[in-house]
Amino acid sequence: MATQLLIYETAVPVSAARHRDASVEVGADYAFARNVNSVPLMAVEFPHAAAEYAIVFAGAPDAVMPAVILGVRGNENLYLTPANGWAAKYVPAFVRRYPFVFSTTDEGKSFMLCVDEAFPGFNRAQRGQRLIGDDGKATPYVENVLRFLQEYQAQFNRTRAFCRKVQELDLLEPMQAQIDMAAGGRLSLRGFFAVNRAKLKALPGDKLAELAKGDELELLYVHLQSMRNFDGLRDRLVVLEGGKKAEANAEPKREGEAKPKVPAGKSARR
Repeated sequence: MATQLLIYETAVPVSAARHRDASVEVGADYAFARNVNSVPLMAVEFPHAAAEYAIVFAGAPDAVMPAVILGVRGNENLYLTPANGWAAKYVPAFVRRYPFVFSTTDEGKSFMLCVDEAFPGFNRAQRGQRLIGDDGKATPYVENVLRFLQEYQAQFNRTRAFCRKVQELDLLEPMQAQIDMAAGGRLSLRGFFAVNRAKLKALPGDKLAELAKGDELELLYVHLQSMRNFDGLRDRLVVLEGGKKAEANAEPKREGEAKPKVPAGKSARR
């Protein structure tokens, strides 16, 4: 699969021929997400994620998607515990769907269910849930995964439409988060966007009414409120650095170091 899928290494289509004896054992080990500092977030997830994550917009200037920031440095996820547990109440759907993902070769007209065979829980020793039954058909477990991914894809399409509207209204501005370490040095996270509150408040009444009618205005304010969670990233980094003091702030239009690793393509853990 394409590297834009972040946590996937060798995702292949699920088939009776290849996976008749295959099973998946899914637990609470999130080691597969250790080297990502952000993951995509669907608009419907904003209210659930906003209490614990900084929600931003990332990607190309003309094709952004929402994301949650997981770390300040590249290849570092501050939401993982030393035992590879997830240190937050809400786990983004992008993470929850792993090791499964949809793949398409015809610009989204049809989709194939794929499984990442590099996932440690993938096995042929009958541990966990079988993928293919004795009748050669997908098991109820796989049918449930399919329903989850179909809903995820529907939410992806809705989120993409929401982002197009935000861009058409010219509400986004480049942002950067900086953390000054007490021991010296500065960490910077750049390459993401946030809504400009002044531009949002200055929108004509009909545009604001349109956003409110579709619940999109609420999502934008939830996003702005979530930006306070950059302080939480600072605190997590302090713990990781052994209790050294650090100070964090997010500022617009400045250059930095690490960028959020957010895929631009279509493609969470079930």
